[in-house]
Amino acid sequence: MDYQFNAGTIPLLVSMPHVGTDIPDEIAAGMTAAAVDKQDTDWHLVRLYDFLQDMGASTLSARWSRYAIDLNRPPENTNLYPGQDTTGLCPVDTFHRAPLYRAGCVPDQAEVERRLQRYWQPYHQQLRVELDRLLAIHGRVALWDAHSIASHVPRFFDGKLPDLNFGTADGASCAPGLADAVVGRALAQDQYSIAVNGRFKGGHITRCYGQPQAGVHAIQLEMCQSVYMDEDAPYGYRPDRAAQVRDLLRTMTQAAAGWARS
Repeated sequence: MDYQFNAGTIPLLVSMPHVGTDIPDEIAAGMTAAAVDKQDTDWHLVRLYDFLQDMGASTLSARWSRYAIDLNRPPENTNLYPGQDTTGLCPVDTFHRAPLYRAGCVPDQAEVERRLQRYWQPYHQQLRVELDRLLAIHGRVALWDAHSIASHVPRFFDGKLPDLNFGTADGASCAPGLADAVVGRALAQDQYSIAVNGRFKGGHITRCYGQPQAGVHAIQLEMCQSVYMDEDAPYGYRPDRAAQVRDLLRTMTQAAAGWARS
């Protein structure tokens, strides 16, 4: 199976496109040692969000590493942030610019197209099918795209990233009411710093599937990994830290589902 999927009953689908750690053998054969470390994985999010099943939310999480193909990039490989540095559909280096491929092994366009069909398309097909199923039942659905990242990545931003980074494509991917409901819960606490449509405005999934006029309202949360885990290898989960942010995540996802029901 190319992903893990659980069908829920409430109008909330949580997507986790960067949690995958598997790399197909034929791809791994041409990669460097930097790829083996999988440093840029959204570590432990499935565990962090494991309350979602009891909520009745649908969940979709990736099997394949973003180093094989990035499920949150457009199939045309256009830059989501024109003028800014970012990794592409089939990344050739890590967030710290370490090469992912040995000399002569960088994927050509034919290989990129093969990976699109074999590894990218199944995830997006399931995402679309589940959104349509929930729309048919509820008439409106909230799509939550869950991500995490190291708190310091100089390639992409200066200094430390805010703890919680919400993206709604500058308001285009969801109605204002959904963003207000979710961000309002975040603003009610004083432990974590917050940004809305800052460095991270939402990736391909948020921008492509967030179609408020069609009943799908998408929001992305890019969360600093320092709030729930160790950012250095072996990237250990920290239950003491995670317990606190889990309560907030539960509150915010419940707010998203509640708004979609209203």
